[in-house]
Amino acid sequence: MSGWGRNLIKLRTWPRTRSTQARHFKIMPPVCMGRRSSKIATRKTSQDARKAKLYGKIGKLIVQAVKAGGTDVVGNPRLKEVLKQAQQASIPKDIIERNVKRASDKSQADFQEVTYEAYGAGGTGFILECLTDNLNRSASEVRAAVMKAGGKMADPGSVLFNFQRQGQVFVSSEASEDQVFEVATDAGADDIVPANDEDDHLEGYKVLTDLTNYAELYRGLQVAALPLVEDRSGLVYSPLSSVECDDQAYDQNEQMLERLLAVDDVDDVHTNCAGLR
Repeated sequence: MSGWGRNLIKLRTWPRTRSTQARHFKIMPPVCMGRRSSKIATRKTSQDARKAKLYGKIGKLIVQAVKAGGTDVVGNPRLKEVLKQAQQASIPKDIIERNVKRASDKSQADFQEVTYEAYGAGGTGFILECLTDNLNRSASEVRAAVMKAGGKMADPGSVLFNFQRQGQVFVSSEASEDQVFEVATDAGADDIVPANDEDDHLEGYKVLTDLTNYAELYRGLQVAALPLVEDRSGLVYSPLSSVECDDQAYDQNEQMLERLLAVDDVDDVHTNCAGLR
């Protein structure tokens, strides 16, 4: 045995009576966390932004309803429906009260619904839903967000025909596929679409239905105690088909989505870019 081998044996500190079984070490290749961590952070930011958008949208709907019919829920069915949505979304009571009070402010203009359409990278399309008290401001800020991300504003109807207006209830992947299918079918769902994240991991299920059946479908899934994701449920523009694009185009579209969600007047963004939501 060579000199270095003898020295190594002398350095062992365990007793001679101890078993000298071979110890195995598994060497794993280095993991590149940068890109994955970036994706997770981006996804978390997008989820937080959508939740904030939901709160903001319902707040504006409360203002709109109160201005149109007053604060009496009994005599204002529109307000009653909005408050029901707020309850389903678990919106804090102070936010609701703040927006009811805001509606009584004479300087607060009424909100109007407006939809914009845009082209993204790689032949993709975007539909932007806004509820605004200043049409000029929303048009300017939406256009700026689209252009800064390398997109282009589209004429009305040129993107919209690629989408279908539907009611969507999003069920978390905590529920099993069989459970979702059984309950959703009984509640009158038209389609059930598995939803995966960028890493192709199952996030949940999009349960889709006709607009007129949305409330009934929602109640059916809720009564069955399925784990519903509030900020991803509601009336949506579902793409008739998804557009696959390369990494560069996808990143560009993701930036466009983030910029649009940062615009206060934009309440929701829909796209047919595959993997992007």
